[in-house]
Amino acid sequence: MDARRKKLLYQSQHCGMKENDILLGRFAGQNLSTMSDEDLSLFEAIMNESDLDLYNWITGREPLPERMKQSVMSAIIHYNSRNL
Repeated sequence: MDARRKKLLYQSQHCGMKENDILLGRFAGQNLSTMSDEDLSLFEAIMNESDLDLYNWITGREPLPERMKQSVMSAIIHYNSRNL
């Protein structure tokens, strides 16, 4: 795994909220190795959002803002809806 993917994997597994470590870390562990550079950039942008917002969006407690309606966030939500 290249350095960029390793960094994203670590960040996703050590977010700050244990719930997000699970929601994002498991997704990252399963998908980072096959993501394109564009998808990695989208994932990096997701990781820059606040923990509480991410948790609420992924679990459907709050609607996604327009800026988050993109392929990687959709994949994260779908992945977690099947694996919770």
